[in-house]
Amino acid sequence: MSTSDDVERIAAPVLESAGLELIDVELRAGNIVVTIDREGGIDLDTLASASKAISLAIDHEQVGPTGRYELEVSSPGLERRLRRPEHFRRFVGHQVAVRTQPGVDGDRRFEGEIVSADDHAVVLAVPGLAEGTRRLAYGDIDRAHTIFDWRAALARTPSPTARSERRRQAKSSLESPAPQAQGPQAQDPQAEDTGAQGSPEGRGRVEKEMADRL
Repeated sequence: MSTSDDVERIAAPVLESAGLELIDVELRAGNIVVTIDREGGIDLDTLASASKAISLAIDHEQVGPTGRYELEVSSPGLERRLRRPEHFRRFVGHQVAVRTQPGVDGDRRFEGEIVSADDHAVVLAVPGLAEGTRRLAYGDIDRAHTIFDWRAALARTPSPTARSERRRQAKSSLESPAPQAQGPQAQDPQAEDTGAQGSPEGRGRVEKEMADRL
């Protein structure tokens, strides 16, 4: 019977050649659930092409559940599952939820901040522990995932009132009238006289005035 590690061994190089990262593989009663990611995120076209490539590789190597199965390929959600050492190293400084294997000393379910992670174990700062931190070998971890901070996300999101005020200010700036001139432009009297004398009517008046004087 194939395991998730068998599927991961087949899928990882296929995804890597396409510039994608394999995050997780789970086998669930006739389903293969594969989680992938890449810098910048995943779109639907990428998920579709990755699903086709993984399906062909699985069928060729004959791994996965016996008989018919469904392949589900998706991108990580807001909370990412952590399985491998590189996953834990990537999220040093983040809050995570952990469930340990049965029989491991201490609370089986707890939350804490990843302090450090190496190839063998992860160290977490756990509130309420006398020691302050807890070190777990990866083999002692049944499941772990990041915790999305909803409060911080909401604090970064502008309120409807703030968005409305920005739209009102933008609209007001677009509707503002163009600035008026500071005052009438000075005109050159000589230019006006020249203009008057240069016209036929102006020349007629000048000639009449000279004739009257004579």
